Amino acid sequence: MSSPYYADRPPAEVILAAVPGLAPYARPAVVFEPVTDAGEPGHLDSSIGGPLLWPPAEPWPHCTLPDEREPSGLPPTAMVPVVQIHRRDAPGDWWPPGTDVFQMLWCPNAHEAPPAPHVDANPVVEIRWRRSADLPQTPYTPPLPVRQEDEDYGFSPRPCRLTPVPLTDFPYPEELPDDLADDVDRLVRESSGEDGDDVITRVPGCKFGGWPTWHLAEPMEIRCGTCDSVMTLLFTVASDHTTHITVGRWGDLRVFSCPADLRHGYQFDVH
Repeated sequence: MSSPYYADRPPAEVILAAVPGLAPYARPAVVFEPVTDAGEPGHLDSSIGGPLLWPPAEPWPHCTLPDEREPSGLPPTAMVPVVQIHRRDAPGDWWPPGTDVFQMLWCPNAHEAPPAPHVDANPVVEIRWRRSADLPQTPYTPPLPVRQEDEDYGFSPRPCRLTPVPLTDFPYPEELPDDLADDVDRLVRESSGEDGDDVITRVPGCKFGGWPTWHLAEPMEIRCGTCDSVMTLLFTVASDHTTHITVGRWGDLRVFSCPADLRHGYQFDVH
């Protein structure tokens, strides 16, 4: 793998040859590396913080919830683009039929005790799945927020193009049976890079799919509020110096979806 972030990570085939019991737990993922030396992203690019393809007849989303800067939540403040991903850059089973553009926006303010499924002390999130054939291929200029946290707070992403890195992800040893966890722990120790980091399990970064990271708590199941199915990781927005994103205590904002039916909604979580 050419990526400097994962230069020390063995290929999935090598990992599975060392620990064959991991095969049922393998999950596809696409990690997106931010690129700052390729110019500003355009509205046709996969990007963090870049311009979005947007139907001019569709109202731009605004947040009316109370936030730390304005307890009344008024006037409503425009959300800001966080991510736009094209299916060509991240093919996988996470795409609803007929869609090929994924968009995430959030309110650039912290919210105390927002309603479910949002996360306390973090942005309120909106997600859109699009069909590019239905979208104008011209730039759209969204309204600016009437208020937002300071730029260094972490909710105002720096526009960056993205380089997709497809790979196979594996869970924390704590999420595995004891005998298998021991084998994975051993492989993690044998494969760790110069800084001693785990390069085998729950690959970090902004990504589609894969396994969730757990920075602040033990791994747990997140269940669908509609059918009680165990939800799976759909998308991760990671804190990152390049994109200027910070969520939680330098953690990840994760989007979980129901494997039974995407229409059951999302669960947002920060760790």
